[in-house]
Amino acid sequence: MYLKEISLLNYKNIAETQLEFSPKVNCIVGSNGEGKTNLIDAIYYLSFCRSAINPNDSQVIRHDCDFMMLQGKYLPFGHGDSETIYCGLKKQQKKVFKRNGKEYQRLSEHIGHIRLVMVSPQDTDLILGGSEVRRKFMDMVISQYQVEYLHQEIRYRKALQQRNALLRALTEPDEAFISIYEEEMAQAGEYVSNQRRTFLQEFLPIFSQIYQQLAGKDEGADLKYVSQTDRGSLLTQIQESRPKDRIMGFSLCGTHRDDLNMLLHDFPIKREGSQGQNKTFVIALKLAQFVFLKNKGKSHLPILLFDDIFDKLDTQRVEQIVKMVGEDDFGQIFITHTNKDFLKGVLKENTDYIFHVNNGVITRSI
Repeated sequence: MYLKEISLLNYKNIAETQLEFSPKVNCIVGSNGEGKTNLIDAIYYLSFCRSAINPNDSQVIRHDCDFMMLQGKYLPFGHGDSETIYCGLKKQQKKVFKRNGKEYQRLSEHIGHIRLVMVSPQDTDLILGGSEVRRKFMDMVISQYQVEYLHQEIRYRKALQQRNALLRALTEPDEAFISIYEEEMAQAGEYVSNQRRTFLQEFLPIFSQIYQQLAGKDEGADLKYVSQTDRGSLLTQIQESRPKDRIMGFSLCGTHRDDLNMLLHDFPIKREGSQGQNKTFVIALKLAQFVFLKNKGKSHLPILLFDDIFDKLDTQRVEQIVKMVGEDDFGQIFITHTNKDFLKGVLKENTDYIFHVNNGVITRSI
């Protein structure tokens, strides 16, 4: 599906706007700090029930306002009915998400319905950040096509939080009580780990091909999933770690400690990669995410968001990216940049929909 129309009210620095988009390429132009990324973030919010940038929902409400509203109308590329997704949020209240006028009981029910891939400068955290960023990447991809995975991942996190609370208690935890949470962690964790491993087996060939295409040569880019389940029974490891965990006050074993190693010529790209190689690596990851999700369901062609990603990329790599996403296999694309002429130069004829952003006010060029 693609986003045909969007309405925003009091979203970050955007007071109010209604926009209609192209089913193919949409360019969003403006100086830094004017609100380009805020528009992109609103589109992201309608897919994932949260901001890609702000961890707290209250931070997306415009200053001096008490509420915000988002609404998107989505159309299928072929035959089918339109979908309307609504989000309303008031300060100090629970957010409301609706699909075609019907409110979700759990926000997790919406994940994967409007598939989306976002590429932004912050994606370098996949290389430079901690392991939790890379786990989140895997979890986000898998959750968009496998509902049960999200349920098991939530189940694992809840058991982990409960176990950690018992570990921090002043009195020694009840054996039967803590064992329940350890078994929950192990069962859900084994499922999560197995699905991550299966995902990477399918994902790696796609990533390798796209990285080679963008880089123009085989630079030996690789991904390796490292899990504590590789060392045997997860339940046994968790149980044996309990005395040490009690001293530390948190769980040292589990799938929340897993990682996705990112390699260049068999060495961590964090150490070996240049700035350009790092950027190519993460863009290849995100484009591979798009292709992977597309292959998981033709009727769920993801929306692709490019937020200021062309900086510090040489012309050859920019042209490769534009050539790739311009193919019919890709659907709706949003691209932000500070320079309209640059976008016109690389996109050529695909610039019918250009939106200018100035201090939160968005207008379309005719």
